[in-house]
Amino acid sequence: MKVGWKTVMKQQKLVEKMTIEEKAAILSGKTVWQTREIDRLSIPSIFLSDGPHGIRKQAGAGDHLGLKASLKATCFPTAATIANSWNQDLGEEIGQALGEEAASMDVNILLGPGLNIKRSPLCGRNFEYFSEDPYLSGKMAASYIRGIQSKGVYACPKHLAVNSQELRRMAMDAVVDERTLREIYLTGFEIAVKEGHAKAIMSSYNQINGIYANEDKHLLTDILRKEWRFDGIVVTDWGGSNDHVKGVAAGSNLEMPSCGYDSAREVIAAVRNGTLKEADLDERVGELVDAVMELTSGKKLSDKNFDRNAHHQLARKAAAESMILLKNEKQILPLDTKKSIAIIGDFAFSPRYQGAGSSMVNPTKVEDMSSILQQYDLNILGMTRGYQRNGEVDENDRKFALNLAMNADIVIFCFGLMRSVSQKDWTEPICVFHRIR
Repeated sequence: MKVGWKTVMKQQKLVEKMTIEEKAAILSGKTVWQTREIDRLSIPSIFLSDGPHGIRKQAGAGDHLGLKASLKATCFPTAATIANSWNQDLGEEIGQALGEEAASMDVNILLGPGLNIKRSPLCGRNFEYFSEDPYLSGKMAASYIRGIQSKGVYACPKHLAVNSQELRRMAMDAVVDERTLREIYLTGFEIAVKEGHAKAIMSSYNQINGIYANEDKHLLTDILRKEWRFDGIVVTDWGGSNDHVKGVAAGSNLEMPSCGYDSAREVIAAVRNGTLKEADLDERVGELVDAVMELTSGKKLSDKNFDRNAHHQLARKAAAESMILLKNEKQILPLDTKKSIAIIGDFAFSPRYQGAGSSMVNPTKVEDMSSILQQYDLNILGMTRGYQRNGEVDENDRKFALNLAMNADIVIFCFGLMRSVSQKDWTEPICVFHRIR
């Protein structure tokens, strides 16, 4: 509840019972994905998980680099694809499915959607973001958020703000004037907060005009909380806390992942020497405890199952609604059922369908072109890989592919970058090229 711009803590009495050590400790993670519990006061831990286009809850001990296996989840088309649909109802439907899967895995906060503005083609995470257009980005993000939060899970749109490159992402300084900041880089987040009613938000790694985003009081307090009336919690990007004391003073609630008790000791020392107001500490703790208790109080045991087939069909529907045909020269599509077709390319058999790191989903089901095309009434002359993805050459396969192409009326050639190359920039492209003879 808001009085002016201030949040009236629902758990005020609970916060008053906490020691300064407990207050400082709860503002940093317990593990890679969990917050700290305060057993003495029955304040439980909550679980956060990646999930821009599919839940990535790791089994066992977690790591934020995506090195260890995660539980199976639906791999939905990325934000870059879904934005092509311009369909907010579709976004909300996907959000509901994401929220349902998160709840089934006991995930309390889903770290997504991503809605940074695409300003450079070299940003390796562009596939995770909706658009170059802040209005479209905000509207689609808001639809996802409404869907996710309808299932009792917090959405955590990211990364606030001006985070449009991966190069030196934890040190770069985005120099931007106030008008550009608001019109281009903040508009999407404003829509996500005001229309999606996001209950959490993730701050970015980078500096903005010389101040780290997570320590920027103008961004996190003046704009986010005072102007936009945001009443949720601010979470750092993983490893994105440069100075936790400054972050708490600026409006940041939760430092992730766990860093032991070093930050807690710094917060305690800052309160005692007067460099951090205890009132600011209490506000951050109150906002976080309110969120924790809302997410856990009276919560029934979640259904551990979700309809995998229904969610997979939703993913197919979303992909179909979001496809864009740039050219259809000589009316090659739809494919002529009378013409012979050759399917060539390693990616036709083993598709590259997602990015790496925090967006890597362990899918419940993966479909490939070689299998799908056989379900249609097409005259398929043959299929072959034609090349090896690692760059090595199989001369027999190469000759077979060339001969197949020579004798076919239409060739569908599927190709892309090697994983070792594409992962360097978190890009995972797949290209489909059609040739008609």
